[in-house]
Amino acid sequence: MRALRIVLVLLAALLVWLQYRLWFGNGGAGDVAQLQGQVAQQAHQNDGLRQRNAALAAEVADLKSPTGEAAVEERARSELGMIRPGEVFYRVVETPAPPTLPPPPDSDADDAENTP
Repeated sequence: MRALRIVLVLLAALLVWLQYRLWFGNGGAGDVAQLQGQVAQQAHQNDGLRQRNAALAAEVADLKSPTGEAAVEERARSELGMIRPGEVFYRVVETPAPPTLPPPPDSDADDAENTP
């Protein structure tokens, strides 16, 4: 009977030690939850980067296509301000509106303040 009690105490101690390692030890439940959060965050970043890569791949395919010459020309005109030989470039510059001046002080109000 005494040997059974010793075995039971050892098994209980082993169970407590394993539970401690499971919940609080290295590689335990807390670490797993933290790593799952990091994986979810990285997956979100990867999705954004996949979308960006798809947009860039579509733009490259557009530029390489036979109609891509028009896209190249449009970008050169809008971003670089380039024109074709023989074309005349006109830049329309609007003059800014003149600054508005504050209204002149009311002379009647000044007279009323200075009168005894």
